[in-house]
Amino acid sequence: MTSRTPDVAPVPPRPAGAWPAALVAAAAGAVLFQFFGNANHGYIDTTSLFWWWGSQWMDALAETQHGWLILAISAFLLGRNVLSWKREEGSSGAGNPATGLGLLTTSAILALVAGLALHALGFAVQQTRISIIAFLIFTWGVLALGGGRRWGNAAAFPLGFMVFAIPLNVLDTLGFWLRMGVIDASAGLAQAAGIGVLRNGTQLLAPDGRYQYDVAAACSGVRSLMALAALSLLVGYLTFRPAWLRGVMFLCCFPFVYLGNVVRISLIIFAAQAGGQDWGTRVHDWSGFVIFLVVLGGVLAVGSLLRRVGRREWVVDEGSGAGPAADEKVGTAVPSGPGSDQRVPGHVGTRAPTYVAIAIVALAGLEMAALAALAARPPDVAAGVTLAADGLNPADLPAFVGTEWIGRRTEVTPVEREILPPDTGFSRKLYVSVADPAVQVFLSIVLSGRDRTSIHRPELCLVGQGWTINAATRHEFRHPGRPGATFPATVLRVQREVMSPRGKVLVPQLVVYWFVNRDTVVASHAERLLRDAWDRLRLRGDRWAYVLLQADATGGEAQALARMQEVLDRTLPAFQPVPGK
Repeated sequence: MTSRTPDVAPVPPRPAGAWPAALVAAAAGAVLFQFFGNANHGYIDTTSLFWWWGSQWMDALAETQHGWLILAISAFLLGRNVLSWKREEGSSGAGNPATGLGLLTTSAILALVAGLALHALGFAVQQTRISIIAFLIFTWGVLALGGGRRWGNAAAFPLGFMVFAIPLNVLDTLGFWLRMGVIDASAGLAQAAGIGVLRNGTQLLAPDGRYQYDVAAACSGVRSLMALAALSLLVGYLTFRPAWLRGVMFLCCFPFVYLGNVVRISLIIFAAQAGGQDWGTRVHDWSGFVIFLVVLGGVLAVGSLLRRVGRREWVVDEGSGAGPAADEKVGTAVPSGPGSDQRVPGHVGTRAPTYVAIAIVALAGLEMAALAALAARPPDVAAGVTLAADGLNPADLPAFVGTEWIGRRTEVTPVEREILPPDTGFSRKLYVSVADPAVQVFLSIVLSGRDRTSIHRPELCLVGQGWTINAATRHEFRHPGRPGATFPATVLRVQREVMSPRGKVLVPQLVVYWFVNRDTVVASHAERLLRDAWDRLRLRGDRWAYVLLQADATGGEAQALARMQEVLDRTLPAFQPVPGK
């Protein structure tokens, strides 16, 4: 009896036009993202997604200067992965059909189309960060179209890693709570060590006045969080194969960031206790790297522990490449003979890449035409507050509030005029009590123009003006003239050091804000963004108004809120009509 070796089907050749077709699709995408990539022109006046993103990496205020490093690492990982699978194929008898090298996959087509669709959404709602995600998805589709599943797998992590180079303002909120936790833990640790440190909001001070420190937002660790999270994920990617283990390495950076900040603040307290304010200041100036050492050391320790207790197949072999290419098998034969399908899965014909490229060019062209029309189309606009005669600014606030308050005009600063879009409207007054001129309530209205960036989170301006935010709550204000009716607002407890004849003193104040459009009032910036995005999808671009009140809180929060309500009882009907009417 003799045995017969199964026939092996010939390896279908890689479509000759795959890479040229992919480059044509890439060129169409590049034109789209360059000339119709950004719909926001408030702070960065450009239509280019690439310039908008890159300029964030050069802006210290955006706190995304690590973007250049993320880009370099991503490029290195992509090249490393591609070279890795090329070496593997070369050592195993190159040209294996099971790899799908160079063959068109459905995933590539879906990624290209999804990237175009997601960018259209980001442009319509004026969220450039959504368009960046769309660009990364589109780029993956281009690589998968030209190089098949192997190139797609090799590029998946490097392109995903670029997410860490996207500026995220939501980290400001996270930083506030991280800062509160760091202050609590550092004060508790110092007290456990016998140091009688006192806490006043975000301040840590000695009972005898030898030292006093304000734990500012920069000391929360949130500025380094994205970079350190990226570092932790990178260590996990280069060390382990399973995705869940890489996720564990990523997540473990968060407690270590918290621990690193607690260690740093505690060191400052211990130094100040031993040598006074100057010693603590010196430790503050050089101890920034402590957070990096704690996070890196902790992540490496966790990785070492997992390697010891885990399975061998979990760990990346140092002799081979890490990443997707190293995880796939090479050398599967394709059976041939009567009744067998000799086509490799994913192979859809040698001309298919060309057809796909033509379709993507057409879709990109149609999208550019649609986005150009959207940018030029006047939306259904209505203002959230009563307008002045010029139609640009909110109505002028009353000069008198009964006989108890006098409104003094407060001019808009040149800096505000310069950085905000020219169609942004303003109206503000400082209301001074007739009985006591030291009692004041500041009322400001900022009315957005066509661009979404006309107004932003008030917390950003407050921190930039030197205020420290200690807490945030919500409050319901009465709507005058409507018995029982209220509207929500965010209340911020803030403080700032000022010089007085007695030296430095803390000035506590209360800041209240809300946002209003034609038919609703919301208390948070996140709520406004969601509502504004939905409205823009319906081609309704309301001019949202951001209303802010600020008052001294030395006499207590209840007293400050009562003064604000007193001013609103007389001024609100003049500038904020009943929503929906």
